[in-house]
Amino acid sequence: MEGKKGKISDWFLHLSKGKKIALCSGGIIVCLAASVGIYVAAKLGKVERQEIPKEKIVVNDLEEDVGVGYMNFAVFGVDSREGEMEKGTRTDCLIVASLNNETKEVKLVSVYRDSFLDLSDGRLQKCNAAYSYGGAEQAINMLNMNLDLDIQDFVTVDFTAVSDVVDLLGGIEIDIQEEEVQYLNEFIDETGAVAGKPANHITTAGVQILDGVQATTYARIRSTAGSDFTRTERQRRVIEKIAEKAVKSDLVTINKIIDQVFPKIKTSLSMTEILNYAKSFAKYKIAGTTGFPMEKTTDTIPGKGSIVIPTDLITNVKMLHEFLYGTADYQPSSKVQSIDSAIKAELGVSGQNHQGESGENARDNQSDSSNGNSDASQNNSGTSYEPETPSSSQQSGDVQKPSVPETPQQETLPSQPETPPTEPTDPPEEPTEPPTNPPTEPIDPPTEPTDPPTEPTDPPVDSENGL
Repeated sequence: MEGKKGKISDWFLHLSKGKKIALCSGGIIVCLAASVGIYVAAKLGKVERQEIPKEKIVVNDLEEDVGVGYMNFAVFGVDSREGEMEKGTRTDCLIVASLNNETKEVKLVSVYRDSFLDLSDGRLQKCNAAYSYGGAEQAINMLNMNLDLDIQDFVTVDFTAVSDVVDLLGGIEIDIQEEEVQYLNEFIDETGAVAGKPANHITTAGVQILDGVQATTYARIRSTAGSDFTRTERQRRVIEKIAEKAVKSDLVTINKIIDQVFPKIKTSLSMTEILNYAKSFAKYKIAGTTGFPMEKTTDTIPGKGSIVIPTDLITNVKMLHEFLYGTADYQPSSKVQSIDSAIKAELGVSGQNHQGESGENARDNQSDSSNGNSDASQNNSGTSYEPETPSSSQQSGDVQKPSVPETPQQETLPSQPETPPTEPTDPPEEPTEPPTNPPTEPIDPPTEPTDPPTEPTDPPVDSENGL
């Protein structure tokens, strides 16, 4: 044994100085690489993974070039008090994050939680019920089916994770409006209790640095004008501010975020995919945000509650694809057309009761977006329920208006003048004179029997008092 050790040492001693240095350096690099690999694996191991089999993902029959060069993810924010991220929990935040692989631009689309859509199983309900019924898998299928998207992966975040990230980043700068101060302070104590952190109330409006509890509460209030529409704007604004600060953070801060926040995240992404996106994180930038549906109205319907109704799902999907991919001539799939018809058949024309809100909501919805969809959403709002067939609903708003079925009804009205009653109208005027005199005679007798009727009227009065 000693002979073998001697031979190895002799072999090393006979190496040149350069080779000895190279050999030692290589050994150090291998050890460091192994250590880094183990370290990263340990860090990423904190993330809860849920792999969804590809065959269980529902994608409509789309054209081959739809979404080519883009990667779409579903981001779900759940309202869980015990850290549960499985089905049975509510999703207060549904966001589609679309990454342009070439330009590294990211676009965020908030799908309003009360949007009346197909849950992917034929049931028309508020879309946030999909996650509650079937977890991330059904929620992804709901988004793909109603929006003509091809989403394969998701990230679910507990709202307490938002509080942790913001605190570790040193807070985020937000311009608080006067009307938001009251509701922030009204709900901030509850947020602090759930997060296990102190709740620092807001004393004044204006630009200020929010801590984790304040930022989380800010992203969740919906009692101001615009309700859930303005709330989703706040949610996207908080995400943007977090991304801006995270890019500028040092490794120590990132390490702390991984330790504290990763255990509160659930995703379908593999370790390799997470690492690949992490490498390019600094290159990505948010290029625009918006909400869906863009053209919408609201209503409260028995058995369904307060819902957000896409005035025309086909038009909204066209606008969505133009926002995400820049395709102005996109033709929605037959599945989207059938869902559009089902929504209209289910609700009838009830959505028109609040047409006036559609334009205002569209403006609120698009105010933080970098594209020009806001003008289009205002011009076409309120014309949704005129077309009853998928073919007519594919037409533009200007073409739909003349197709209102009232004009053919006016053409059928001439059937009235064609009838002969116009001639006999004169003779009836003659017999009207004799009846005028006779009626005057029987007018007096009826007055006599009016007295007896007063007698039976008394019992009814008693019966009413008895009730």
